[in-house]
Amino acid sequence: RYKDYRYRAKESLSVYEVAVMQYPLEMRFKLFALSQQIAVHDAAGKSILYVKQKMFRLKEKVEVFSDSDMKQKLFEINADRMLDFSANYRFTGADGTDWGTVRREGMRSLWAAHYDIYEQGQIDMTIREEEPWKRFVESVLGEIPIAGFVAIYLLNPSYLVRTANGTPALRAIKKPSIFERYFVIEKLAEIDEDDELRALLALIMMVMLEKRRG
Repeated sequence: RYKDYRYRAKESLSVYEVAVMQYPLEMRFKLFALSQQIAVHDAAGKSILYVKQKMFRLKEKVEVFSDSDMKQKLFEINADRMLDFSANYRFTGADGTDWGTVRREGMRSLWAAHYDIYEQGQIDMTIREEEPWKRFVESVLGEIPIAGFVAIYLLNPSYLVRTANGTPALRAIKKPSIFERYFVIEKLAEIDEDDELRALLALIMMVMLEKRRG
């Protein structure tokens, strides 16, 4: 099912036309690239977003473009501190419009990944890892030859995005892959269009941070 998404920030008259999206979305990035680059496409193969991490920065900075040509920048994601433990990652439109924040809840994320998505200082949505034991087993076996490879290939975590009232909205599922990280994003419920894009940006940032944890 197709829908023409036109995202408008509440504080601005600026409109971002991201693309016509058809779920499920695919999110892919290379495992061994110097700087992380993530490509997001819809089920029809259309580019939705292209993400590039800025290298050699004390504070995390990520740029979000419309496609891999990187000619049209849509957003920036900036950390508010050098360490990512409970850091805030702010989404800003190319025109400076505030699109919200995602924050990893440090202590609660030690076992299962837990992120809160904020809009205007209030929790708007949450992201939680559904079966944290999979990543735990993967990290334990990851250093063992052959067994580690099998674990990384077969044990694939999933992450659920819920709205503030607890409604499941999106699910990101890691898929088996060898030379890249590959996630599929399913849509579970209709939500506000701005919230949908905010959740997508938060999932992108979450995947980048969780990659460091194993």
